Amino acid sequence: MNFVWRLKLLSLAFSLVAFLLLARLFYWQVLASGQLTDLALTQQQTTLEVPARRGEILTSDGSFLVANQPAYLAYLSRQSGPLPEGLAEKLAPIVYLNLTQSTTPSAQLSAAARDSFIDKAEATLTERLKDENLVWIPLARKLTVEQKDKLEALSLESLFFEADQSRFYPEASMAAHLAGFVGLDDQGRDTGYHGLEGYYQQELSGRPGIIRQEKDAFGQPIVIGSFSEQATIDGRKLKLHLDRGLEYLVEKKLEAGVERYGAKAGSVTVIDPKTGAVLAMASFPAYDPMEYYRYDRRLFLNPVTSQAFEPGSIFKIFVMAAALEEEAVEPDTRCDICSGPVKIDKYTINTWNDEYFPDSTVTDIIVHSDNVGMVFVGQKLGLDKFLDYFKKFGFTQKTGIDLQDEVTPEPKADNRWTYVDLATASFGQGFLATGMQLLAAVSSIANGGELVTPQVVDIIVSDTREIEISPQSKVRVVSPETAEKVTAMMVAAVKEGEAKWTAAQGYEIAGKTGTAQIAVGGQYQEETTNASFIGFAPANDPKFAMLVTLKEPSTSPWASETAAPLWFSIARDLLNHFNVVPNP
Repeated sequence: MNFVWRLKLLSLAFSLVAFLLLARLFYWQVLASGQLTDLALTQQQTTLEVPARRGEILTSDGSFLVANQPAYLAYLSRQSGPLPEGLAEKLAPIVYLNLTQSTTPSAQLSAAARDSFIDKAEATLTERLKDENLVWIPLARKLTVEQKDKLEALSLESLFFEADQSRFYPEASMAAHLAGFVGLDDQGRDTGYHGLEGYYQQELSGRPGIIRQEKDAFGQPIVIGSFSEQATIDGRKLKLHLDRGLEYLVEKKLEAGVERYGAKAGSVTVIDPKTGAVLAMASFPAYDPMEYYRYDRRLFLNPVTSQAFEPGSIFKIFVMAAALEEEAVEPDTRCDICSGPVKIDKYTINTWNDEYFPDSTVTDIIVHSDNVGMVFVGQKLGLDKFLDYFKKFGFTQKTGIDLQDEVTPEPKADNRWTYVDLATASFGQGFLATGMQLLAAVSSIANGGELVTPQVVDIIVSDTREIEISPQSKVRVVSPETAEKVTAMMVAAVKEGEAKWTAAQGYEIAGKTGTAQIAVGGQYQEETTNASFIGFAPANDPKFAMLVTLKEPSTSPWASETAAPLWFSIARDLLNHFNVVPNP
């Protein structure tokens, strides 16, 4: 009996071993066959990747906003013989900027800081040179022609170069937030980040070429061995709607305005409200995309598309448009609660300047930027309709602009909105929006009621064809009649409102100021505001719509004294640019 059991156990053991062997063979021959094939090929073949030329970015007149220039990878080879003594000390002063990272642009480095970075580069190179296992020792990537010439002047037999390319910016840091920059990914390949470089990475990067050559046991190419080549496909060019002259004008005016009004930051965006084409987009402070790695990462995000804020009174025009469209009010409807502060639940709402206008029309409410009056309009509209138009105007979704990193503030669920929220939202507080959302929404008023998709790129250009990007209309928000009524109110606000002193005389301009207190820790700060002005011109046939925002201006908290004069200063030049003749 014991013999029989031992025989069965032995048979079971042999069966188990056979099963494990078969399972292992199945793994190597079936499941892992692809991996093993690739491994064999790497041992039998040498593969060379040939970088594609990255597509350039052009402004509307064909000028280069982003171009390419020659660059070089420098390396040392021990195959040429032993490396000379003191090599790191000679190389560091030439390649230090490519081996170290600073938060200060190189042009602003002090002598002491420069010496410190050279010392760091020398230490880095010394460590690399000590590693005897390295046959090829990389020195630095993306070296300029000037740096290459300086290295060649050292007459080192062990020094070699590989041709490469790097981005070049003929207009320096112009439109940096819009363009983005090119950095390296985890595999060391050039990759676009932020703005156009990030959004259009696939189109700009092209496809690298691949050369495969069979090699012998010593790693040398076999002349009669197998050879295959995949051709390089260069990246496509982007031609923008961006007007180079307008961009330069806007950036200079913005920088001067931020300084004049003591603001922490500011942005100006100009678009064609009929097509959504972005004509200019500037934010300050900016950064140099050529030396992006020397700047605070927070500067890389475009404030117009990636930062949200409470819009304040510029939002009143959209609430008014919704109420007019729903026939809840007419331009001459009288406000019956405008004689003083209004109490909603446990909260009391005042006007921005504690002045009240009994029996005001809704047109007067826009002209006076009357918070109490807007509570009246919001109540006439109703919460359900308010939420409906809040979505229609695009404040719960991205605009779809072709720039990387666009965000949309997470909207509050409909069932969490209260009538207190309706009251405060009616004059633009209690929720967040991006500048791009606001500009797209005001363009729908300017163009007769259609929400358009903002777009930066006009044409994608390859070697064989051009792909034109057509304007996209999302949805009709209001009727042309309603848009015309709101436009007339905005024109009256420019002529008779608190910013009338700075308006461009002789032109019909539709606009609205916005001053929003900034909430910190759940409490609004008395003197800390975001100041904005939004509008379009000429009112009857708009050539442009523009949004100006200033973050925490210190000379005055009011948009009528900061953002509005900056807006009109730029608008006068834009009207001249578009050959708009003033009224006699």
